[in-house]
Amino acid sequence: MTDSAPATKKFDRSIVEGPLGRAVWHIAWPTMVQNVIGGLQGIIDQAMVGNFVGYTGNAAIGVSLQLFILVIVFVASVFTGMGVLVARFAGAGDRDKVNRSVYQAFLVAVVLAVGVMAPVGYWAAPTLLTLINAPAEVQVEALPYIRIMFVFSIGMLMFFMFSGALRAAGDAKTPMRLGILMTAMNIVFNIVLIRGLGPIPAFGTTGAAMGTAIASGITGIIFMWLLFSNRLVIQFTRTMSFRPDWDIIRQLFRFGLPAGIQGIAMNLGGVLMLRFIGSLEYSGEAQAAYSVGYTELFSLITWTSVGLMGATAAVAGQNLGAGKPDRSARSAQAAALMGLGVAASVGVLFLAIPRPLLSIFGMHDGVVVDLGVELLGYLAISGLFVTVALAYTGGLQGTGDTRSPLYISIVSQVIMPLGICAVIQATSGLESHDIWLAIVIGHVTRAALSVIRFRQGKWRDIHVDISSA
Repeated sequence: MTDSAPATKKFDRSIVEGPLGRAVWHIAWPTMVQNVIGGLQGIIDQAMVGNFVGYTGNAAIGVSLQLFILVIVFVASVFTGMGVLVARFAGAGDRDKVNRSVYQAFLVAVVLAVGVMAPVGYWAAPTLLTLINAPAEVQVEALPYIRIMFVFSIGMLMFFMFSGALRAAGDAKTPMRLGILMTAMNIVFNIVLIRGLGPIPAFGTTGAAMGTAIASGITGIIFMWLLFSNRLVIQFTRTMSFRPDWDIIRQLFRFGLPAGIQGIAMNLGGVLMLRFIGSLEYSGEAQAAYSVGYTELFSLITWTSVGLMGATAAVAGQNLGAGKPDRSARSAQAAALMGLGVAASVGVLFLAIPRPLLSIFGMHDGVVVDLGVELLGYLAISGLFVTVALAYTGGLQGTGDTRSPLYISIVSQVIMPLGICAVIQATSGLESHDIWLAIVIGHVTRAALSVIRFRQGKWRDIHVDISSA
């Protein structure tokens, strides 16, 4: 049966008919706010753990998240495929295909989260931590953290999936509101669970994972209620078919699988980079500096840029679905210009006040601070290229070209930086600044290749469709 429930909200046609810059900003700013607040929650976690546990706790969260993301990006690849379908069908005004695409993505996500990530992640966690050369004291803190993240990943996956679906359909404010709610709950839970309160004991680093699992689980339940309550531009109803639709599932993986492999390749590159960092003389301090500088502070640039990437994907995809490819072509440039302003502003802070920024995480002196200051200097430059790369990646993925970003990422984020580190380590000996420079060179390469590929315009001929219900 098909969904015959009356729609309470219409698709926003200003995305395909109004001023292009306004269309990009309309979707980008709520996503940027949501991502910045989510990034601040991660910063608060690291700050609390750093001051309560020490730099080993910072390193534990950093390496655990790197491993968790390595796995979760493959599961989340179906969300990229879903975004392609939703944006294209929303641009064409086909509500039934939008709803069906989102529901099938939900089915796949649940099966992968509960049937794959939870059991495999739990048992493989010790091996994964050993793989990245995490020091013994870091592994002690990291093991319970990463196991909790894997076992209770379903809430976070639901949040990411439904947020992506609504943004692709033109509604970025609802994910922002629920993202702020989830972050607020996470902070409250972590304050209690990390430090302890009354009869509740202090769980330290483990408490940060517990808070994230509880907050994301509650938010996922709220999302499901909203979808069935007929309050959103995307709706689930009790009269719709709940069976798997293999035609749609094949399309999800057709467009999503390259993005999943891309995410795995990029994060595998990050994991292997941690191995190089672990080979330095002050490995624990270097991993802590990397976790705080690259994973947390650099997120002030990357999370806003990811918001712009999602906006570009939605605007480019919807305009292509509406038969307006020239507007799709201009959307990436508009997003890149917005991102450069943010990246430049944050980069100035990295150069001007690096030590106060690091002190937020309990890093006040010693080798760990020196390494952190050094890293932030390189990241101030790197951020300019990351934001351009992500804007044009959004343009490629939103129009259905998910393979080009895969190839670009393998070259720029894996082969190039890891190759540079391997050659230097084998010849003259690897230093921390060599690793930081390799990161910058990788980002410069990714930006250049992404712009060149998008401007070739081959995405204009990609066909997207599913069978009628």
